[in-house]
Amino acid sequence: MPLPRAIESSALNDLPPIGVIFGQSSAMAVAREKLERVAQTTVPVLLQGESGTGKDIFAKLLHIYSNRSKGAWVKVSCPAIPHTLIESELFGYEKGAFTGAYATKRGRVELAHLGTLFLDEVGDLDLSVQAKLLQMLQDGSFMRVGGQESRYVDLRLVSAASDNLRQQAEDGSFRRDFFFRINAVTIELPPLRQRTADLPMLIDHFLGLHSKAFHRDPKPLSRELTRMMQRYDWPGNIRQLENMIRSYILIGSEDALAAELVPSLPASPARLNTEIDLANPVSLKEITKAATQDLERQIILKVLEANGWSRRKTAKWLNISYRSLLYKLQDAQHGGFQEPQPKARNSVSVLLPPRDKAKETEPMGTGRAAN
Repeated sequence: MPLPRAIESSALNDLPPIGVIFGQSSAMAVAREKLERVAQTTVPVLLQGESGTGKDIFAKLLHIYSNRSKGAWVKVSCPAIPHTLIESELFGYEKGAFTGAYATKRGRVELAHLGTLFLDEVGDLDLSVQAKLLQMLQDGSFMRVGGQESRYVDLRLVSAASDNLRQQAEDGSFRRDFFFRINAVTIELPPLRQRTADLPMLIDHFLGLHSKAFHRDPKPLSRELTRMMQRYDWPGNIRQLENMIRSYILIGSEDALAAELVPSLPASPARLNTEIDLANPVSLKEITKAATQDLERQIILKVLEANGWSRRKTAKWLNISYRSLLYKLQDAQHGGFQEPQPKARNSVSVLLPPRDKAKETEPMGTGRAAN
């Protein structure tokens, strides 16, 4: 069932616009379809995805579009609560249950009655707490810590995990019965590297959002930098992207942003690979292009090594812009590197002229690649 338009056009509790959340990728279209099908049911939902993929936002959408949207939304960040306190935080406690329990306190489970309980990073829960939650999911009953009386709640459970819960259930670090109880429906959220077509929309959203917050008017990102971002692996996903855009707005430097997109450099450059597979016809044009790119990588990395791995000095020595160097380094990472090899006959040696320390301290110009 499609998301109700009356809610879709509302503020959605400060969530990003629906179009920005789902984007245009096929992977997010599958996730959206599942959300639309289960939002107005009461079945437990498990959100699986890497850290920073938006599981918190999906959990809020499940609540907002449910029949329990007028009820409480209660989030529990499982890793943030010490193991010794998680049971009392979830189920509450009676007065005198332990030292310091001077009054009765309701837990998160009770607070979520007729609403939604969201367990973020549920894989961090102790097995004993999982058993108690399992009982609550089966018949709605639980007891406060130190209590003797069973209490009952009616709530919808949404869980999220960055790790593979199925694997944890198989190795015994997560209860199998609890795993099958909380994932009546599993929604997989794709990493950002699988939805790079959505990057321009996400970038525009974060630029607009944080420009207002910081009262700044940053320049739009260049096409070259956007291409670098689309080639980047995004280990931190959307959260990392937002932090990068926030930093760009405050600092205003594309070079600083581009530097974050370049992977760490190898210890030593590889030698030129001249091996050719002659089992099938070969394309001289393609082989020459690959060899030229390989040679360029070796030259750049040797000059980097000679300059103490200073990227700015290397760009100046090679007479290219700093940003062009970063783009070439990122391209080299995609091409892969071999372990350091003994110097071969066809390896490249680069001898730099004596360094002029006075010139090295001057601001670097944009520079152009030599013909």
